[in-house]
Amino acid sequence: QLRLVESGGGLVQSGGSLRLSCVGSGVSLDYYAIGWFRQAPGKERELVANMIGNNIKYIDSVEGRFVISRDDAKNALYLQLNDLKPEDTGVYYCHTYPPFNSWGQGTQVTVSS
Repeated sequence: QLRLVESGGGLVQSGGSLRLSCVGSGVSLDYYAIGWFRQAPGKERELVANMIGNNIKYIDSVEGRFVISRDDAKNALYLQLNDLKPEDTGVYYCHTYPPFNSWGQGTQVTVSS
């Protein structure tokens, strides 16, 4: 059974940076589609970025500021968050698409103005 554990969230001022990590255990993540999502207070969970095969997608609001990556040797996913804005505040989740369709517990990112 695949288990995902996120870390790296925190409180940062506007313009700051964070690096989120997500480590998988129980199953190798090699070659599987992965993504990062976030959920702001009172809003639905939304896609931030994903890697499906060789294709990487970012939502418009984070394009040029966030970078998604993976290290299959460490069974890990990463999301580098740069030039953070208050509207980036939320709980960030890593996700593996089907067949696993697994979610981590989330890590809180808070950006102060």
